[in-house]
Amino acid sequence: QVRLVESGGGLVQAGGSLRLSCAASRNIFNFIAMGWYRQAPGKQRELVAQISSGGVTNYLDSVKGRFTISNDGARNTVGLQMNSLKPEDSAVYYCKMVAPGSVFWGLGTQVTVSS
Repeated sequence: QVRLVESGGGLVQAGGSLRLSCAASRNIFNFIAMGWYRQAPGKQRELVAQISSGGVTNYLDSVKGRFTISNDGARNTVGLQMNSLKPEDSAVYYCKMVAPGSVFWGLGTQVTVSS
């Protein structure tokens, strides 16, 4: 079993920045992808950004140009730099890792953007 631990959430004013980090409890050398999802109250969980083991990234349209995902594959960590934050970015952000035959989720970290 792999445990994912997120950090870096918090309260920020609109236009500000936050950086989220996610670390796996042990190395998964054959992971397929790592990514960030978010879920706001009353809404479905949605993919924010994802990076494959080969470095291919994809982003939710509304965060393109503002958010950047990065990972250290050797240490199974993934970060999300969030700039120019908007109130609509407020949500619980979850880290996810996909490995052959397995999917792991973190417990989430709250991001709140005040207007």
